[in-house]
Amino acid sequence: MTRINLVVDGMRVADDIEPRMLLVQYLREKLGKTGTVVGCDTSNCGACTVHLDGRSVKSCNVLAVQADGSEVTTIEGLAQNGQLHPVQEAFRECHGLQCGFCTPGMIMQSVDLLKDNPKPTEEEIRLGIEGNLCRCTGYHNIVRAVQHASGQPVAPNEVTA
Repeated sequence: MTRINLVVDGMRVADDIEPRMLLVQYLREKLGKTGTVVGCDTSNCGACTVHLDGRSVKSCNVLAVQADGSEVTTIEGLAQNGQLHPVQEAFRECHGLQCGFCTPGMIMQSVDLLKDNPKPTEEEIRLGIEGNLCRCTGYHNIVRAVQHASGQPVAPNEVTA
């Protein structure tokens, strides 16, 4: 067993864990942060994206011991004082979700993207989220949500017959 100390969603935690435990397993199984989704377990889908020391990472690709001494923010840690984070609110308003499986990882990646590029173009948004996969939405509303969160005008949602 190895002792780790870190801050998760603003709370200091310390645990003895197996050295081979993945960060996604630690967050879900030890801390109950089930918003961090286990998708592919191979770092391909991005459903498990969290922020590690302010940068997005795929938590299925990080050992929990590698996060020792770090700060981790999960999807549960974005909302503050009962208020959704602006990116969460934009996903809700623009229906940037469908089944919801990829949504936590998409939001976490989008927050990181907007931190680096507050007014991204549509192409920059698509490039910025390309490591996160969605099988339902076709990405159109996800891109609209990121544009909306950045304060840019968003084209009306087009409905096709």
